Amino acid sequence: MTKLIAYTQADLLELTNIRDGEVKLGQQLTTLDQIDQLSAHPASFVLLGLPEDVGILANYGKKGASQTWKSALKAFCNVQSTDRLSGENILVLGHLDFSEEMAAAENANIQDLRRLVESIDKAVYELLGQIFAADKVPILVGGGHNNAYPILKALSNFHQKGVNTVNLDAHADFRILEGRHSGNGFSYAFAQSHLDKYAVCGLHESYNSQYLVEQLKAHPDRIFYTFFEDFLSQKTTFESAFKQALDFTKGVCGLEIDLDAIAGVPASAATPSGFSPEQIRRAIYETHSTKMAYLHLCEAIAEENSPTAKLIAYLISDFVKVQA
Repeated sequence: MTKLIAYTQADLLELTNIRDGEVKLGQQLTTLDQIDQLSAHPASFVLLGLPEDVGILANYGKKGASQTWKSALKAFCNVQSTDRLSGENILVLGHLDFSEEMAAAENANIQDLRRLVESIDKAVYELLGQIFAADKVPILVGGGHNNAYPILKALSNFHQKGVNTVNLDAHADFRILEGRHSGNGFSYAFAQSHLDKYAVCGLHESYNSQYLVEQLKAHPDRIFYTFFEDFLSQKTTFESAFKQALDFTKGVCGLEIDLDAIAGVPASAATPSGFSPEQIRRAIYETHSTKMAYLHLCEAIAEENSPTAKLIAYLISDFVKVQA
């Protein structure tokens, strides 16, 4: 049974390179003894790891996203604590233990993998429900984009209505409802009315089927999308498209960032052509006047001390600075 592995301050200090005359985030981030204390905790943001790649394997993708959480957390712990970002407003809750699902995924067929994703869905949904009920903003790191579905389901059920999200992604993840995997988190949430309005920016024409595009076109009042090629041809700009996406999804809305949309980032479906890290960081800063319900960073394959782990630390830092 999947359970939460809660962290202590000692766990964070083990990841932190402490130096005289400096204070790192790992020395300032807060932890929690019991999940039932969450509502009373003063932090606004909750950092949670989702170390799995079962959903990616169930979508014929490349494994490795399960290792990203620990690497990204170490990079984040070693960010300098300053008056711009001190860490006291961030609670590191820990990570969900998907070891049973990961073990069962070894040599499993595609149908069994998709059933395992349903088990992951349940665990993520139940924990996110508690986080939203405590009026916290979760920041979720690691794993596949399959986790967008239980996140949106939990947010929707908390607000008792369909909610919105903006997704920066090369893929719409709006594939058919063929069993759960990383390529249909948004289509499942949409079909079940958990997702009301969906905006996705940066789709690659070469990697989104005509069927999928037709599905997006069929709901112009609920789905806004732009292709990366629209930016290349100067039909529009990313900045303009992202502002439109934020306007389109006004209300209860989350921010999804699939790291495989960034050129050169190791990921389940890495791309040589895509957004730059600076474009993604600027997009986060553009949310300054929009209250985002959550941040989901997924699909990356980040080794310890890698540039990708450091990039994720930048994205978390930017989000907290802007949304605090």
